[in-house]
Amino acid sequence: MGGGGQQTDRIADTNGRFGTYTWEEVQKHTKSGDQWIVVERKVYNVSQWVKRHPGGLRIIGHYAGEDATDAFNAFHPNLQLVRKYMKPLLIGELEASEPSQDRQKNGALVEDFRALREHLEAEGCFKTQPLFFILHLGHILLLEAIALMMVWYFGTGWINTAIVAVILATAQSQAGWLQHDFGHLSVFKNSRWDHLLHKFVIGHLKGASASWWNHRHFQHHAKPNILKKDPDVNLLNAFVVGNVQPVEYGIKKIKNLPCNHQHKYFFIGPPLLIPVYFQFQIFHNMIAHGLWVDLVWCISYYVRYFLCYTQFYGVLWAVLLFNIVRFMESHWFVWVTQMSHIPMDIDYEKHQDWLIMQLVATYNIEQSYFNDWFSGHLNFQIEHHLFPMMPRHNYWHAAPRVRALCDKYGVKYQEKSLYEAFADIIRSLEKSGELWLDAYLNK
Repeated sequence: MGGGGQQTDRIADTNGRFGTYTWEEVQKHTKSGDQWIVVERKVYNVSQWVKRHPGGLRIIGHYAGEDATDAFNAFHPNLQLVRKYMKPLLIGELEASEPSQDRQKNGALVEDFRALREHLEAEGCFKTQPLFFILHLGHILLLEAIALMMVWYFGTGWINTAIVAVILATAQSQAGWLQHDFGHLSVFKNSRWDHLLHKFVIGHLKGASASWWNHRHFQHHAKPNILKKDPDVNLLNAFVVGNVQPVEYGIKKIKNLPCNHQHKYFFIGPPLLIPVYFQFQIFHNMIAHGLWVDLVWCISYYVRYFLCYTQFYGVLWAVLLFNIVRFMESHWFVWVTQMSHIPMDIDYEKHQDWLIMQLVATYNIEQSYFNDWFSGHLNFQIEHHLFPMMPRHNYWHAAPRVRALCDKYGVKYQEKSLYEAFADIIRSLEKSGELWLDAYLNK
């Protein structure tokens, strides 16, 4: 969705106009090489365009045969520009007798949600406060400078090194939340600046790839907690999550690890995610797909780090410090990002409307200054998922209106304490592990 495209074959009726289609006809075009989507009742053939879509081919494929209007609005800052580029892909529109929503979606709820979005836009909830993000970047750079100065003045003793490691892990985690803001195009009016700063923060400050992050993260937002569509619930067969996947794996006798103990070894897994799996995956992705700009930004991080710290620690101990920082950052990242998702519904595609799909997959954490800072405002996970381009400092303003809409339609809006959210991860993994064991032994 978005960007340019080549002219496609346009299907016309006998009067030379574009065709009109039923939902039944649209839903036949869902396979690779033959994919249609519907946006604002217009039907688009995106079969060839998916390969050049800036957000990746999978995110469009996940909406093949569906109404993608709310996802389209959620991910594109300049809708008029994108609509212009989509014109060559237009093949028709829905028949007048067809509802605007596909399948059994509640049309009134969908329209009220879109009205809420327009209301929040009119109130300025999608306008950014540059000073907020300047200060956030400033405190990250300050933490980096303090860590280096402490080594410079106090040496490389164990206690000082431990403090430096904590400071660097904090800077890395906070940089992770900041790159998330730029990646969602929620900081600047001109998205080009967001893209540039995103590469700087995730590349030069964190040593990762913007394109790799975009490819994974937008799939997660488009179809959260949906098996085979959300990469965040593809846990390398080391964990089984939800109520459906454990039974499925158990029946198939899949046993890569003793999943009935996954709530115990979860404390070991998170520290390894960033320094082991993500680090390998990022470099492999950049080289395999020729992401040379991302690779340069990424290398600049490693050059900067080792120039700063090898002069004090030497190469071996600088590498050790680097991995300790990554281990701590990885723990922080996993607990925060999974606390609102793993305990929620995880299942195969149900074709729910945007509001319900996001609400069954996530919940909020109580608001406080610490929780806001600690989680990068992802304690407002519901509002972030509904409006991913909304600047995070405005989530609090949108939250009461979202809750009111949920109450109107009986949609469950959940909020928990930070401690309860962390505990729920373990309880959920334990329950899923028991379901797996029962299916493995008895089905």
